[in-house]
Amino acid sequence: MTQPIKDYALLGNLRCSALVGRNGSIDWFCPPRFDSPACFTRLLGNEEHGFWQLAPQLPVQKAQRHYQSDTLVLCTEFDCGDAGRVRITDFMPLNSEALIVRRVEGLEGSVQMDMQLAPRFGYGARAARCEEGAQGVSLWDTDGQRLLLTSQSPLRIGADNVSASFALGAGEMHEFTLFHLLPEQQPGVGADPQQLLDDCLQWWRDWVRQCSYHGRWREAVIRSLITLKALTHEPSGSMVAAPTTSLPEAPGHGANWDYRFCWIRDAVWALDILIDSNYLTEVHAWINWLQRVIERNDGDMRVLYSVDGQSANGEHEMDWLPGHLDSQPVRVGNGAYDQHQLDVYGQLVDLLHIARRSGAYLSQQDWQDQRRLLEKVIDCWQQPDEGIWELRDQRRHYVHSKVYAWVALDRSIRDAEEYGLEAPLEEWRAVRDEIHADICRKGINAQRGAFQQSYERACPDASLLMIPLLGFLPIDDPRVQATIAWIEQDLLRDGVVHRFPPQDSFSGDEGAFLACSFWFADTLVMSGRDGDAENMFAHLLALRNDVGLLAEQYDPRYGLIGNFPQALSHLALVKSAYLLQACEQVHHGGEPERHSYKPVI
Repeated sequence: MTQPIKDYALLGNLRCSALVGRNGSIDWFCPPRFDSPACFTRLLGNEEHGFWQLAPQLPVQKAQRHYQSDTLVLCTEFDCGDAGRVRITDFMPLNSEALIVRRVEGLEGSVQMDMQLAPRFGYGARAARCEEGAQGVSLWDTDGQRLLLTSQSPLRIGADNVSASFALGAGEMHEFTLFHLLPEQQPGVGADPQQLLDDCLQWWRDWVRQCSYHGRWREAVIRSLITLKALTHEPSGSMVAAPTTSLPEAPGHGANWDYRFCWIRDAVWALDILIDSNYLTEVHAWINWLQRVIERNDGDMRVLYSVDGQSANGEHEMDWLPGHLDSQPVRVGNGAYDQHQLDVYGQLVDLLHIARRSGAYLSQQDWQDQRRLLEKVIDCWQQPDEGIWELRDQRRHYVHSKVYAWVALDRSIRDAEEYGLEAPLEEWRAVRDEIHADICRKGINAQRGAFQQSYERACPDASLLMIPLLGFLPIDDPRVQATIAWIEQDLLRDGVVHRFPPQDSFSGDEGAFLACSFWFADTLVMSGRDGDAENMFAHLLALRNDVGLLAEQYDPRYGLIGNFPQALSHLALVKSAYLLQACEQVHHGGEPERHSYKPVI
C-alpha cells in the first residue's frame, strides 16, 4: 500500500531529488533533473511502478529516523527486537551525477536484510533490462539511459530487477551505490562511499554556517532552509515549488498537479527568505536566471517555467498510474503555465526592491528590466486574472492580484526616489494611487467592512492576509482587522487556515493551506496578539513530520497532503520565525535585527 506522505523524507543533490519512506523504500526518483521522468514511481502507484527498498526481513518493532545535524543526510534505525538493530544512511552526493548512496550498519545482534531494486522507467511504464558488467549491474531503459548498481554484497540478477539478502552483525556494514547515467555517460572514477559521505556532510554544514538566524526556533528554520536549498537547481539558479507531481490536495479527487517547475511567486518569496538569512549567492544566481527569462520574453512573464527558464509545456495524464490514495488523474506538466496572474509582476518587483535594500548589487540592466515589468502592470492591471490560486476557468478581478499591482508601482517609486534611478515618477504615482483607490472601492464587502476574494465574489480568502504584510494598509486599519476576523471565523478550522470556502466537487474538500496558516500567525503578531501567534506557530511546527518536513496542506483525516516537501510552506515557516523573533526583541527593549521583516507602510 502507498505510505502516507508524512512517512517520506527528502534526498537531493541540487539537480534532482528522491523520496525515501519510513520502511526503507525509495519510491520517487526523477533523474537527472527535477522534472525528468521518474524511474521509481511507487509513490503514485504500487511496487509494479518502480522502487528501491532496503529493510530487515523480520517485522520491525520500531523505526526511528533523523537527518544528521545541519545536513540532508538521512539516518533510519530499525529495531527488530531480540534479533537486533540496524541503521541505514541515505544521501545524494553534491556533484553533477544523479547518485544515491545507501549504507546499512549493524548496531546490535544479527539482522537478516533484504535489498530489492526494481526500477520502472517512464513513470512506471517500462521495465528495465538487467545486465552484469565489470562496473556493476546495469538496468537499461529502451532509450539508452540506465541505472548502475555497485556493491560488494552478492547480488541476484533477475530479468528486470536486482536483489540481495544478507545477515548483518554488530559492527558490519554493506554499501550500495546507484548511478543514473545518460547514454554514453560513464560513472565517476573512484567513488568511495565514505569519502562521498564525508564530503556531503561537510558541504551542507559549510552552507548552514552562513546562516544569520540564531533565534530559538533554529532547528525548524535551518531544516526549512536546507529544504529550500535542496529544491534549487544549481546549474540554472532556479528553484522548483516541490519535487513531486500529483500528490492530491483532496485525496480521491482531481486537483493533482505537477509542481516540479519554477513558480515565479514561490521562488520570489523563497529568495526573500534567503536574503534575510544571508544567502546572497543564491539570490544573484536566481536574478541572473530571471534576466535571461525577461530578455527571452520581452518582459511578458508567465506564471511558471521549467528549471532552465524555458516555457513549460502543457499537461498530460498518465492513465496507467492509480495515483496516491487512488487520486486520479496523475499529471505531468502544468496547464497553468499560460494563465494570466497579475501578482507575478508585483512579486518580482518586490524582490528587486528588497535585494537593493539588503545591499545586493543590481545593475542598470536590472532597472531596465524592472521598468519593463512596470509597463506590463500599467497596461494590464485593470484586467481580470486567474489569481494566486490558479483557479481554472475562474478569471476574475482578484483583490490579492490588484494589491500586488500596487506593490509593483509602490516599490519602483521608492527605488527611483532612494537610488536616483531614472523613471516617469509622476505617471507611476498617479497609477499607484488609482490602483489603491480602485481596490478600496471595489474590493470591500459592504456588509462585513472587510476585503473579499474578488470584486465579483463576496467570500473570504486567506491571500488577503498579505494586505498588511505588504504595507497596502496598516494593521490597525478597521478594514484590515475586519478581514482578519472574517478569515478567522470562516477559514480557521482545527488550528489551521484554509485558502477559501469549498469551491466545487472537482477540488473536493481540500486540506488547510499551511502557508496561509503561517500568514495568519504573522498578522496576529502585527495585531499585538503575540500569545495567540506563538501558540499557532507552535501548533504548525507540530504538524511537520518526524524529520521536519511539510507538505502543501494538512488534513486531520490524512495528515500532510499535497505535493511534498513544499517550498511555500517552508519559506512561510521561516518568515514567521523571523517576525516572532523581532517581536520578542522589541518586547525585551531591543531593536529588531536588520533582516527581520517589517512591513513597508
